[in-house]
Amino acid sequence: AMLAARRVGRNVPASAARRFSTLPSQQPTLVSTLPNQFRVASEATGGETATVGVWIDTGSRYETDANNGVAHFLEHMAFKGTAKRSQLQLEMEVENMGAHLNAYTSREQTVYYAKVMKQDVPKAVEMLSDILLNSTFSQAAVERERDVILREMEEVDSQIEEVVFDRLHEVAYVGTPLARTILGPEENIKSIMADDIVKYVTTHYTAPRMVLAASGAVDHDELVSLSGEYFGGVPTNAPSGFEFEYEPSLFSGADVRDHNDDMELGHFALAFEGLSWTDPDVFPLMLSQSLLGSFDRQNPSTQFTGSALAGHIAKMDGVHSMQPFCTCYNDTGLFGVYMVTPMSSKDRVADLFHHVQEEMVSLTTGVTDEDLDRAKAQLKYNMLQQMDGTSQNAEEIGRQMLTFGRRMSLAETFARIDDIEGADLTRVAEKIIWDQEVALAAVGPNLKYVMDLNGLRRGTYWNRL
Repeated sequence: AMLAARRVGRNVPASAARRFSTLPSQQPTLVSTLPNQFRVASEATGGETATVGVWIDTGSRYETDANNGVAHFLEHMAFKGTAKRSQLQLEMEVENMGAHLNAYTSREQTVYYAKVMKQDVPKAVEMLSDILLNSTFSQAAVERERDVILREMEEVDSQIEEVVFDRLHEVAYVGTPLARTILGPEENIKSIMADDIVKYVTTHYTAPRMVLAASGAVDHDELVSLSGEYFGGVPTNAPSGFEFEYEPSLFSGADVRDHNDDMELGHFALAFEGLSWTDPDVFPLMLSQSLLGSFDRQNPSTQFTGSALAGHIAKMDGVHSMQPFCTCYNDTGLFGVYMVTPMSSKDRVADLFHHVQEEMVSLTTGVTDEDLDRAKAQLKYNMLQQMDGTSQNAEEIGRQMLTFGRRMSLAETFARIDDIEGADLTRVAEKIIWDQEVALAAVGPNLKYVMDLNGLRRGTYWNRL
């Protein structure tokens, strides 16, 4: 310990030296900005493979009620051919490289990325630019893709967790942009035209809102040169007539209950308004999530936990799972718990909600040093897991560049976590939970067993002398 302390610095306590010596080595994230404000960020982590992708600051929250679903539709259309490659040529080229090309759309981000071998990085950058900037969007391809997206919608509707979180957003942000689903309503999918997609791209695919992020066997200077060649012509501003106005998303206390007596289990998401990505209190809130713990009946190890909430639920008869969540957006967030339980017993449902609300409110009353240390260790582990591989690492780089405007190093992240004290966590929990509005989304049978919104609201505080 003393040797480690000497290496770090003469005045650094041995405990601090040990704390930082556990950090894995991390390559610096190099960031460059092209003249059109397109950014390039990369970490050369070595190896024989790389992930390179373009992260774009647009998603379903930037749509309107009339074109909701167009961002996701565009993601499907991107692989249907460009001005210089047919769909078959594109697929053959990716296959011949032994590469993996994919895309996804979220409420605030759209991502196109390729996992390739080291020597194919230049080809991947060229291909991504071709897909993003030169896709043809023929009306015939749009018509063909409608049925594919409608089938995907059926698949999503069969995943109850996806349905519950979509309904949670609908009531938590009722009437504001984050209430919109990513796939959009069925009538929009049936009516979106090629012109709608072109208009959306012209409006939102501007250089300052795009980041090329790469991790693995990459060379930053080469990436900057390639980006200048293939993305240097992306406009800095949308043309006249294609401007859009950013709308904030406002949280509401509300609930929605989809009664389905054919189901055995009830699925619930109970949430408070959380924090945005850049809020200085976001790390204490993430620690609160770790402190609540999780439970899954199919994983016996979750019953052996230091979390009071998970311990209570493990002793209850029949509850399937309980998982806290902390979702961040650019201007707001959701902090809450997702639960799955049989609905045959009113007492079981009442006990489940009682324990969840009781333990969430108890976060506002203080936390022991032992529990705080445990939560910090779990949060650090989860963050390291999210960087375990070139794709996960590129994902972190791209997301942070869009949300923070920079890459936060592991050393800074861990230092911010280590600096959190019990009083910080109590203060943040009180701000988020104590006597605050709640949103609930529920799907399943016997939902009458769950208290109404006034009863749930009453569970956000204690009467104390």
